[in-house]
Amino acid sequence: MKKEVISQFQDKVSELLLRHRSILDSLTKFQESGGRVNRAIAKSVTGCGCISISASRQVCPPEIDLQNCKDYMQTHVHGQLCEHCREILSEELGNHLFYLTALCHLLEMDLADIFAEEYQRVSALGFFHLS
Repeated sequence: MKKEVISQFQDKVSELLLRHRSILDSLTKFQESGGRVNRAIAKSVTGCGCISISASRQVCPPEIDLQNCKDYMQTHVHGQLCEHCREILSEELGNHLFYLTALCHLLEMDLADIFAEEYQRVSALGFFHLS
C-alpha cells in the first residue's frame, strides 16, 4: 500500500473520531475490535464450517536450514472462507484497522511511518525477526 493511501486513511479516521476521541475509548474499542476479528474467524469454523482448524505441534527437521523451515510449517487452517464469512471478516478487520489508526492519530504517530519502519526492520532482520 502506498504511503499516500495510508496517510489519507489516517486523515479520514481523524475526521471521523467523534465519540472515541478519548484515548481510553479508542483503546477499549481497539481491544473489542480484535475480539470481533477472533469471533468472526471462530464463527467461520463453528457456525458456517467453510474452514476448519486442526492444530498440532509445529515440527521442523533439525537438518533443515531456517530459510526452508517454512516449508514444514502449517497454518492449521483447512478450507477457504466462503464469500459471506470473507465479507464479515473483511469488515471486522477494517474496523480493527480504524481503531489502530485512531490510536496512532491520538498519540500523534504516523501510521505510514510505522509501516515503513516495520518494513525496514523485517527486511533488515529477515529470518531473525521471527514472530
